[in-house]
Amino acid sequence: MHIEFLVEEPSTEAALRVIVPRILGDAVTFHVHVHQGKPDLLKSLPGRLRGYARWLPVDWRIVVLADEDRNDCLTLKNQMEAAAEQAALVTKTRTNPPETFQVLSRIAIEELEAWFLGDLDALRMAYPRVSRNLATRAGFRNPDAITGGTWEALERVLQRAGYHKGGLAKIAAAREIAQHMAPERNRSRSFQVFRQGLLAAAGRAEHANA
Repeated sequence: MHIEFLVEEPSTEAALRVIVPRILGDAVTFHVHVHQGKPDLLKSLPGRLRGYARWLPVDWRIVVLADEDRNDCLTLKNQMEAAAEQAALVTKTRTNPPETFQVLSRIAIEELEAWFLGDLDALRMAYPRVSRNLATRAGFRNPDAITGGTWEALERVLQRAGYHKGGLAKIAAAREIAQHMAPERNRSRSFQVFRQGLLAAAGRAEHANA
């Protein structure tokens, strides 16, 4: 089994390189293709998927991962799904278990940093001065519901604790926090939907519906 990831930016790649083996183990190989932001990812997606459709092996899967970025989630998901449909590739959304799919479309709500804020233990192991009570504070109880931007929220949390004073170094933070993440305990629903989708892609029993 092999998975091709199509992502927006290098910080996502840094996180996936650590997180994916923790979800799927070492038997699944993967490669991460980084784009120059979401507009570049979405613009190139139809052509890239058509290219895959010409030669994709039966045991390969494609995962498209984008940030919501305050966009309408359904509109964004439909755009990702339409690109796969135009390439005649089968998506998870358009199958019913245990049918096989080729493309998994997933959205980090509202940004990848919500996944880091969803694992406070990992955040505090990477940055020990962060308050252990962060998860109980209003505005942080549901990582996917943080308003005003999750990367901005993460930057404020870390700067108040004395880290990243010159501005959030997104790649470094992604790598440092991901090193301590335990996928099963993450409080971000969008992360758990991503995790369950990966398990389904690998043919594991646990999976999300869409």
